Amino acid sequence: MTAVTPAQANRMIVKAKRTALEDKLDGQLEALNLWPVRQFYFHPVRRWRSDFAFPEQQLLIEVDGGEWVNGAHNRGTGSARDNEKDHAAIRLGYRVLHFTGSQVRSGYAAREIAEVLNG
Repeated sequence: MTAVTPAQANRMIVKAKRTALEDKLDGQLEALNLWPVRQFYFHPVRRWRSDFAFPEQQLLIEVDGGEWVNGAHNRGTGSARDNEKDHAAIRLGYRVLHFTGSQVRSGYAAREIAEVLNG
């Protein structure tokens, strides 16, 4: 058995929480009869994925957890990477929506996505 460093353990915990948020949003969307593609590769060259996508409607959804713990999406390098990815998606004709964990938990994210799709 190999030991896990504290940094590795923290990354595993963060990933589990993020996956739980994505599962929650997926269930909320299904309850609204919306069926997104999860982990959608949207770029023809880069290996960028969106957490959720409605490809026919050119809509990408990102769940940005860790809003209160200085998560990767809130720090300089992570924010710059997110911006680059978003800009590439927009150039390809996608709309991109970002939601925090609390917006997913409250149901706001699912309602907003439904509004955009049914607009």
